[in-house]
Amino acid sequence: MADVERRNALTVYGAHNGAIMASCLVEVDESSAVVRLTGVLDAAGAEAVRGALLTRLADRPGPVVADVTGLRFVEPAGRRVFADIRREVADWPAADLLLCDPTAAGPAHPDSAAAGTAHPDPALDGVPAWPTLDGALAAVAAAPLAAVLTAELAPAVGAARQARELVNTGCERWGMPTLADPACIAVTEMVNNVVAHAKTPMTVRLAPQETTLHLAVRDHSPRRPTFAGISPPTRAGGRGLLLIDTVTRRWGSSAIPDGKVVWCVLHPDDEAV
Repeated sequence: MADVERRNALTVYGAHNGAIMASCLVEVDESSAVVRLTGVLDAAGAEAVRGALLTRLADRPGPVVADVTGLRFVEPAGRRVFADIRREVADWPAADLLLCDPTAAGPAHPDSAAAGTAHPDPALDGVPAWPTLDGALAAVAAAPLAAVLTAELAPAVGAARQARELVNTGCERWGMPTLADPACIAVTEMVNNVVAHAKTPMTVRLAPQETTLHLAVRDHSPRRPTFAGISPPTRAGGRGLLLIDTVTRRWGSSAIPDGKVVWCVLHPDDEAV
């Protein structure tokens, strides 16, 4: 495959009653926002495609363009995976999924290129789509990622302090002073959970979205946080998720093949006195 140092490839196989029926090749261009999918996608392969795209979105800030020009769908579940992914990352900081699909109509007017268009296929409705790769990449370029901060941290003492410094920098830069303290509380608990439980390197990312602040911590452990409400007074620990739940508008976690993303959203209205 040409340019092998810049691309990673994954072949996804679908099966029925143990027999291989179809395959989809997923190529990740490390130098751009493009992930190319070619071949045949069925329901069995949809989950692996979901994992590949979520991993790319977790590892690279900004929108990802899924180029499905060379992809054939054989089951509705294969088509639905893209809308499912877009819903999954809606609250991640600086993350979105776009499509390059020749069957898309394209924007109705040149000035609306950055907005894309609803896909004519109901299973893909809500996913911005362009009929050409140039059009999709132009939309990505029209919304540069000036407002995103990322830090790679080790699971060690001091990681939470570094994450708080990143949050304070972002809130000052983006004019969100009322969100600095609650965001520091949330990111401290998120990072400390990685240090105490996942024990893997982590990526902390934050970005504004209109008036809200979006935070995420990505690690390499499959163990997802579970929140069972308020802990009894006699129980030691277990209050970190309660703090996150208290200071954020909403929070959650997303499983990815080599770990997870824990995210939260903070809103200034929640901090009004």
